[in-house]
Amino acid sequence: MCSNDIGYMRASDYVLQLEGASPMKRRSFQDGVREVDFVLAYNGSDQREDHVKKREIFEANLEHEGLQLERDKTQNVHFVLIHAPKEVLCRYAEILKIKMPMKVIPGQNRIYDDEDNSVNSKTAEGDVKPFSKTNRIYSEFQRKHACLFNTDLPNFFDSATRISIINFILERQRFVKGEETPDNLGIEKLIADGVYESAYSLHDETARQVLLKEWACLKRWKDEQPLDAIKEYFGAKVAIYFAWLGFYTDMLIPISIAGIFQFLYGFITWSSDPISQEICNANQTTLMCPQCDRNCDYWELKDTCGASKMNYLIDNNMTVAFAFLIAIWAVVFLELWKRYSAYLIHSWGLTGYTHEVEHPRPQYLEKLRKNKKLADKVKDKSGQYQFEPEIPFWSVKFSASLASYSVALLSICVSIIAILSMIIYRMAQKASHSVLGDENSTTYKVMTQPMTAGFIDLSIITILHYAYSYLAEILTNREYCRTQTEYDNSLTIKIYIFQFVNYYFSLFHIAFLKGKFVGYPMKYNRIFGFRQQECNPGGCLMELCIQLVIITVGKQLLNAVIENLLPFLKKKWKELRSNVGGGKAERMWGMVANGQWFEDYPLQPWTSRVLFAEYLEMVMQYGFITLFGVAFPLAFPLALINNAIEIRTDAGKMLKFIRRPVAQRASDIGVWFSIMTVITRLAVATCAMIIAFSTNLIPKLVYKYATHDDELQGYLNFTLAYFNTSDFRVPPNLGESRYGNVTQCRYAEFRNPPWHEFPYKRPIIYWKILMARLAFIVIFQNVIGGLQTIIAWAIPDVPTKLLKRIKRENFLLREYIIECEKRQVIDKQVDKIISWVNQIEDESDIALSDSSGDSSTDKEGIEETSL
Repeated sequence: MCSNDIGYMRASDYVLQLEGASPMKRRSFQDGVREVDFVLAYNGSDQREDHVKKREIFEANLEHEGLQLERDKTQNVHFVLIHAPKEVLCRYAEILKIKMPMKVIPGQNRIYDDEDNSVNSKTAEGDVKPFSKTNRIYSEFQRKHACLFNTDLPNFFDSATRISIINFILERQRFVKGEETPDNLGIEKLIADGVYESAYSLHDETARQVLLKEWACLKRWKDEQPLDAIKEYFGAKVAIYFAWLGFYTDMLIPISIAGIFQFLYGFITWSSDPISQEICNANQTTLMCPQCDRNCDYWELKDTCGASKMNYLIDNNMTVAFAFLIAIWAVVFLELWKRYSAYLIHSWGLTGYTHEVEHPRPQYLEKLRKNKKLADKVKDKSGQYQFEPEIPFWSVKFSASLASYSVALLSICVSIIAILSMIIYRMAQKASHSVLGDENSTTYKVMTQPMTAGFIDLSIITILHYAYSYLAEILTNREYCRTQTEYDNSLTIKIYIFQFVNYYFSLFHIAFLKGKFVGYPMKYNRIFGFRQQECNPGGCLMELCIQLVIITVGKQLLNAVIENLLPFLKKKWKELRSNVGGGKAERMWGMVANGQWFEDYPLQPWTSRVLFAEYLEMVMQYGFITLFGVAFPLAFPLALINNAIEIRTDAGKMLKFIRRPVAQRASDIGVWFSIMTVITRLAVATCAMIIAFSTNLIPKLVYKYATHDDELQGYLNFTLAYFNTSDFRVPPNLGESRYGNVTQCRYAEFRNPPWHEFPYKRPIIYWKILMARLAFIVIFQNVIGGLQTIIAWAIPDVPTKLLKRIKRENFLLREYIIECEKRQVIDKQVDKIISWVNQIEDESDIALSDSSGDSSTDKEGIEETSL
């Protein structure tokens, strides 16, 4: 499995050992002590009065909040450098309920045995280990219990925590004097209005060099990932994605081996298939009926010899067993991921974290303030906001959600119509092939149909993809999504359902609809007057396999190139555009080496859509291989190879071409797990239906049972029906056939011959095969579904060992807090006693001084009297 620890040496020490490490960029204020945690950038030539005033008010409010600012106006782009002092970090860590590592508690080491001392991977002896991770107990930070934490350590708040706290402050500061309104709040509004160009956190060159060397390198494709270092650098939300991707890639190994064995079995037993042997028999000529209405000639069955042999590679005796393995593998993968993620999340101190703990989104609070009915409920007499209102579902949320999902449903229908229109287009193209030329010609096969249909199909899918993604974001913005997690989940569901239809519908059509309701030569079923498409000579399963090859190989390679090339080109374009004009621009880029904020400015801004796109690509791949992998066993090893490379290329892209993201907490992969759960359940049905309707398994079994022909010598003839050419209503060949006067042809269907009492009607054997197919689907689904349920029940979500560890840690934590509170109470009492004693001593000293003063006065009086 994937690991989250690769060593014990500090990254700052290890980076000095790297060969060719780039010079360090300055990441601190002019004093060289205070580190720059966040940066605001704006155009120095923007001196509009309203913009200048907003920046002044906003920055003054940041300083009033306790943040320390330093301004760099030496270039044409001006920067506001932000540093968060410890007092601000402690205050907001308590507000945000951030769990921080505690001091080592007495008895803590007894919890962990040798096996658990490293949840992470172990490298070979002698390897340099640049990252350290020890078992710690985490607790929500409270300033009154600050003694429980090592707050004096300079790196107590890691950079990811500092960045998230500053971003939280930036999102909630106003920039207009007077009453706080939805239109004068937050850095996002300022960026949208052009007051600031961007706001971003800085890359740490030290940690980045180490991650580039140890993680974002293709040479490390077989090594385990440093997940702890990724979490500390990018935050838990990004780290959990790479943890999931690494775990998913590792889990692909056993099913990929099974897929290779399935393919090899078909290749080894290639020559033993009686169907392909009979088709390829050169001494036998079987004339098949024409494949189109006009200008089509008869053709010989042996022309499909190569296709039938290729079809046997995926349609053989091992197909059912492989489908069984896919279904079991999918549910085992999900259950083991829950266990692995539980260990990982606990080691990061995020156990028990839910989206309810998150603070409301600023955009959500804006919607509340714009709604007068809700705003009045939370204001006191002075007009100040007191608490967050409870939003009624039926009167407020329902209308927004109904409108959002109604438009989403309409968009999905539009996508289905667009795909169906392409199917009809192909039907029309086949019908008009007499104008385009012979369908067996190179022009028709290579140029006309594939290029025109493929170009239109690609154009429609691409346009719908971008249009709907933009529309889905607008619709989700209208909903009342309280937290960022709720917002992301709502947007994810909308876009994924659309992409599911957009990408999978054509595969479902090939697998379950194409060639199933064609009819027979005398009476073809038509749509808008066009004859339906039949399967290729190799069968629809072979066509489905070809489609999957294109997707798993071509689409993934294209995505890999686009994902890594576009960020690089955008960065270079921004640098080129910034240098246009010379003068100030040249001065700016001449000082890149002096400040990290200059280095990071040309990088692409980080948005939540970046991580969403990565998840979407991988979950779509998971759907392809689980729903249709039975039609292409090599899809699994191809996915394995792709993902092993994807991890390293994604890492390099995030480190080199994208600004450092704001760290976000997360305890799971969110709604993506629920989506994969649904796909896993649906995969059982699709595998059963593909085997029942797209393979020869059921017809072979029924044929053996009916004829007792175990060698399948007559099976090919059994699957082909007869047709009298005199029964054609429209002669398909306008000229003379090259086969002379043909009186009979064959077609792949189960129908009575023309000399039967009921010619061309369905025979009883057809209904037996249909009943057997339906029975197989029911049995397969119930057996596999039952096994999946048993596996899910037998594998607990949280390992027993981890539950025991959590209980022991909680016990130690409670006892330690109680002891510390007792000591605090005793210390306070001792302090009171000491102060009381000191007070008494002070009073005694005063009394003594007063008494000594009185006695001296008496002595003087006596002396005077004596005199």
